[in-house]
Amino acid sequence: MLDLVGTLLIGSTIGTLLAAIVSTPGISVASRLMVGGIAGIWVGLVVAVTLSGALNAPLTLPMIFSLPLLAVAALLANPAARAAILRIPVRLIIGLNAFRVLGVLFLLLAAAGRLGGPFPYFAGIGDILTGLFALSVAGVAAGSVGNIRVIAWNVFGMLDLIVAVTLGVTSRNGSAIQLIHAGAGSDAITSLPWAFVPLVGVPLYLIGHAIVFAHIRANAASRRPLAQRRMNAMQAS
Repeated sequence: MLDLVGTLLIGSTIGTLLAAIVSTPGISVASRLMVGGIAGIWVGLVVAVTLSGALNAPLTLPMIFSLPLLAVAALLANPAARAAILRIPVRLIIGLNAFRVLGVLFLLLAAAGRLGGPFPYFAGIGDILTGLFALSVAGVAAGSVGNIRVIAWNVFGMLDLIVAVTLGVTSRNGSAIQLIHAGAGSDAITSLPWAFVPLVGVPLYLIGHAIVFAHIRANAASRRPLAQRRMNAMQAS
């Protein structure tokens, strides 16, 4: 039953994330088709690799996890692609994190004995907190993306994902880098639908946090000339 619920919720969340991204105004039809095609290949790859059992190989999960991050990094080298990525509204990126309240599913898996150790609690509670504050922070970002609440939320949300990935990798039973030995560990993430979380959801959200940081940096850079002009005016007076 939990797998069925997870399939419905995780599938609809990923679909919503991708639909929101490709529907951003200013993105050409060709770019939308390209993003849609890449996303389809990516999801299909995750399904195929997970069903084949290849995720049990030491390097498979890190490699698939890294692919979308490397792809976006490569796109950022192209000025047109970088401009298109930065056109995605920061409020939308932050608001989409509301779906991370589904981190409660990790707690349910732990209660069912399918996840063990600190991994499900750090990942689940961290995601729930990030998701609970996402909409209010998105509202604050409408006024100023450089607001301290936006920066603090973005730092917390990104660290939550990094900690979750680290704990997940180091608590996999039989892994060459297993450091945490606690019951089921993170074994559930090597099966569907749960593999979609680290291999699709986490990379998407990490990319989103990176884009928010880019907006914060751009906002700070745009304010420097104004602050300098005000300082010059004060000195002149």
